[in-house]
Amino acid sequence: MALGTATDPYELRFDAGRISLDLLATTHPEERFDSVEVLCAWIVGAGLVPPGTPLAHAGPPWLVDFRELRGRIGQLVRGSLAPEPWSSYDIALARVNDVALAAPPAPRAVRGEDGTLVRELDHPPECAALLGAVARDALELLTDPVARAALRECEGDNCPIVYLDTSRGRRRRWCSSEVCGNRERVARHRRRVALTRA
Repeated sequence: MALGTATDPYELRFDAGRISLDLLATTHPEERFDSVEVLCAWIVGAGLVPPGTPLAHAGPPWLVDFRELRGRIGQLVRGSLAPEPWSSYDIALARVNDVALAAPPAPRAVRGEDGTLVRELDHPPECAALLGAVARDALELLTDPVARAALRECEGDNCPIVYLDTSRGRRRRWCSSEVCGNRERVARHRRRVALTRA
């Protein structure tokens, strides 16, 4: 299945440690939000809504709004990793602060088929509510000194993914050991084989 046309969660990554950082990962290795269906799969996969939440009202404007918020959060996160924030940092901060004002989707507990309590939303979520939840996550991340100190950029070749390093000893090097870490191990192995042959 072509990348970007499927809504399978394995094509979308949720391993950066925060919803806002997972949103940033949707640009690598190429644009993931190329359809409303993929955006809806990301919304469910990120845990913004419970599985089965109706999102039929989502449309192309949602794609525009999520991409715009992703760009602003990217400016803030990368700005926090830079020695000095650049001039667009304050504009991005003002926009993310504004988006964060929207009330999050209202959850409620209902009995599931087996009698246990499950979460569902009071009504189908609006785009602004979902964007607000992601924006608040980014603001909480960037205003928490401990979490901010754990931000890392992947050391993989050409990988721009930023993740939260919660590993013991804070020595995680890659966004994913299975993706970038495996590529690095394969590249090291090839270099060793090439040196042996030479």
